[in-house]
Amino acid sequence: MKFTCEKALLQAAISTASRAVSPKSSIPALEGILLEAGNDLRLTGYNLETGIRTTVPAEISEQGTLVLGARLFGEIIRKLPDDMVSFQSTNYTVNIKCGMSEFNILATDPEEFPELPAVEYQNSLLLPQNVLKSMIGQTLFAVSDNESRPIHTGSLFEVDESGLTVVSVDGYRLALRHEAIEKKEGAETFSFVVPGAALSEVEKICADSDESASVTQGARHVMFKVGSTMLVSRRLEGEFLAYRQAIPRNNTIQVEGDTRALISSIDRVSLIISDKLKSPLRCIFDDGVLNISTKTAIGDAADVCPISGDGKGLEIGFNNKYLMDALKAAPADRVRLELTTGVSPCVILPTQGDENFLYMVLPVRLKAGD
Repeated sequence: MKFTCEKALLQAAISTASRAVSPKSSIPALEGILLEAGNDLRLTGYNLETGIRTTVPAEISEQGTLVLGARLFGEIIRKLPDDMVSFQSTNYTVNIKCGMSEFNILATDPEEFPELPAVEYQNSLLLPQNVLKSMIGQTLFAVSDNESRPIHTGSLFEVDESGLTVVSVDGYRLALRHEAIEKKEGAETFSFVVPGAALSEVEKICADSDESASVTQGARHVMFKVGSTMLVSRRLEGEFLAYRQAIPRNNTIQVEGDTRALISSIDRVSLIISDKLKSPLRCIFDDGVLNISTKTAIGDAADVCPISGDGKGLEIGFNNKYLMDALKAAPADRVRLELTTGVSPCVILPTQGDENFLYMVLPVRLKAGD
């Protein structure tokens, strides 16, 4: 194998492929990146759960394939001067030159690198990268980390005639984002669940541009294609929460507030809450004001946030992090909070326009001394 490539491009490609490399594996090849020099230069990382393959422009004078340890290869390229990198392998010895720097390192047999799973095409959709990125980022925080319900350790992708809905749920909260899509092919309606770990990588690969990204559903896997990068992940199987039935919509109390003002008030009161000193926020929704307070072993804190509407004196407790996560993710300057009782969920929606997001946070029972 012999090629030359621009250092910055090669470094970016290694960084992308490395996201799917196993830090420790019983198969040594999985701790490496598969390099394939053919018509173009392809780099692949695969940890048996998620695979990332990216293509980089290079001048290839000899074709070939080999596996290089991801950590060492990445560090070498990162620390080289900004110049053209020339790469040559003889048997399993690799020579890397750039400027006045030169390295000779050992490679691994590519036969030991497992093949990426084939995605048997069923359905597909197309949407802008920045939309996919924001939909993942604004729902990923509510993915469960409880392995006893594996299906909820991923996000549900549901496609129908109105567009794409992404839903995450962890038993304490629910996050939902909906957007129209550019194009879809296959069934009228389809759905699949993608592991949270894979979605975290998709979010990083997506650019803040309106260039298209494609999502392909296969029988057992799902494939995301973003620019010159492809990510393949296994699908999660099981019964996802029937989320539509879980969201209460006939709520008797509706108030509106400025998203940043609500976050600031919660943030201030949360200063005396820590992992060791846990305590719920006591929220009292009055006419035109929201009173937030909490008490821990080191003291108490209170803040008042102006709202529009009458909360009728409703008193309700929340986990400060869960309420804050939902408000931080909400892509709107003003939000509507829908409530009914002190033991029913709080639903957070946009005050204007389409309901392109919905967050639901379950309350925490308040003790008399809190």
